Amino acid sequence: MTGLRKNLGSVLLALLLAGGALPAHAGNQLYEPLAASAQAALHAAVADQAPLDPSFQRNPERARWLNEMSQRLAKRIPDEAYRSELLRTVHYEATRAGLDPQLVLGLVQVESGFKKYAVSTAGARGYMQVMPFWVKLIGNQETNLFHMRTNLRFGCTILRHYLDMEKGDLFRALGRYNGSLGKPEYPNLVRAAWENNWSYPSLRLAQNP
Repeated sequence: MTGLRKNLGSVLLALLLAGGALPAHAGNQLYEPLAASAQAALHAAVADQAPLDPSFQRNPERARWLNEMSQRLAKRIPDEAYRSELLRTVHYEATRAGLDPQLVLGLVQVESGFKKYAVSTAGARGYMQVMPFWVKLIGNQETNLFHMRTNLRFGCTILRHYLDMEKGDLFRALGRYNGSLGKPEYPNLVRAAWENNWSYPSLRLAQNP
């Protein structure tokens, strides 16, 4: 069985490095009761609906980032306007949550292959494969996990929550996000996608909202 898992991991890694899409399978966060204070903080984090930065493309550094990422994503999402909206939203929600946008792009690639309406066998939904129980925990009746910004907002907020729980340990945080804490396959897939398909030289993008 161990050999089978290693072979499967090698096949998935090769597919990622080739730029191929994976089926929606990864999102399977496990329900864990939240302290009232944590639940309130997460609810506030996903409820904030400040508009995206309208000056994004007027910032030379961000415009350069958008152009570069758009070229990389073009084969998966041919519609340029929609592609630009997705990338701007990823950038905004990632930096808002204190995450590297490149990490989030790698996670989205592994989770859904950039398919907006992806649904896993466990019922996780959307780009970042968010489990529906999060809506009951920190959302409201109007929450639609297939809405682009809502899905990315929830996904980034949840990953940030897991990073805080694990005191910044990305390996363990990704394991929690996937529901496979302690196992290397999923964190390795996300890191491979991040480093091989979405790496970007500027660190400022991960620091400045």
